[in-house]
This record gives sequence, structure tokens and C-alpha cells, in this order.
Amino acid sequence: MQFFAFDGPYLERLRAGDYRTQEHFVSYFSELMRLKLHSRLRSEQAIEDVRQETFARVFATLRSGAGIREPERLGAFVNSTCNNVLLESYRSSSRNTPLEEEDSERLPDQAVDALNTLIHKQAAENVRRVIDELPERDRRLLKEVFLEERDKDLVCHDFGVDRNYLRVLLHRAKQNFRSMYLKTVTQREQAGGE
Repeated sequence: MQFFAFDGPYLERLRAGDYRTQEHFVSYFSELMRLKLHSRLRSEQAIEDVRQETFARVFATLRSGAGIREPERLGAFVNSTCNNVLLESYRSSSRNTPLEEEDSERLPDQAVDALNTLIHKQAAENVRRVIDELPERDRRLLKEVFLEERDKDLVCHDFGVDRNYLRVLLHRAKQNFRSMYLKTVTQREQAGGE
């Protein structure tokens, strides 16, 4: 395996959510973590759980304001995060009693892909940002009907409209949201590609 030297531009691309950089990052550290965890954990599922939790925490730290400031320490940070997750895994497994084989087959797979989690968080951030930028009436309408799921008759009463006109207002608000959302996503993609 060839070791990679991390630098400031790489770290910034990673923070900005550049897909290729994230793909390289996950691929690079997945191999290192598998080598480390293979001798310490019994099952592939346990290795995968620790690996994904490590990535989730590393990406969360990168996105936070108190993230990594020195790119050359990125490898050490990922390693120490992996160690912490591994220790928590040991503690957690020692507290839990083992399940019977037939019980474990009925449980849903709890593994979460760190990259997918990150993508969903970014999409949710974009939605919140666009909703906040909408005109007051559209913002209130979309929040009350879709986020708060208020009774439409109460919404009609609050806005002083009947159900037919509420439908028109909702249609306009959704169109306004859609166009602003697409504009925001397009701008972010263009900024990320530069």
C-alpha cells in the first residue's frame, strides 16, 4: 500500500464535500482500518460497523468549526477516532448478552453508510436554507402543511382562504421552492467544480 501525504487543499476539498476526494478518503482509510480491525474483531459486520462509525465521526468533525486544522495530522486523527470507536465497541459488546442465532437473523441490518449519511445531511441543510430564503407567506405555508402537518382546514382559517385557493397557494409555494432549491444546488455544484 502506498501512503498518501495530506495537504491543505485536500482537506478543504474534503470539507467542501468534493465527491472524488471523499471517495479517495474513504477508500484509502477503509483499507488501513480493515488491516487494523481484522485482528481485533471477530466478524466482518463488527469491522464494518466500526469503520462506518469512524467515518461518520470524522466527517462530522471535518464539517464542524472546531475541525482539523493541520492536514498532516489527518491520518493520526482518523486512527485515534477508530481506536475510540473500537474501545466503545468492546465496552458495548461486553455489556450486551449474545443473541441466539435465530434471533440475530430477524434483526434489521443497522449498518449506516457514512457517505450516504453525509449526503442526506447536506440535502437537509439545503432544504432548510432554501425554506428560510422563501417569502414569508410561502415559508409559513410549506412549514405548516408539510413540516408541521397541520390540519388543512386550520391552515385555511389562518390564511383566510378556502381549500381550493389553498391548493393554488401550495402549488405556487412548491414551485417557488423547487426553482430556488435547484438554483442553490446548481450554484454549489459549480462552486465545487471550480
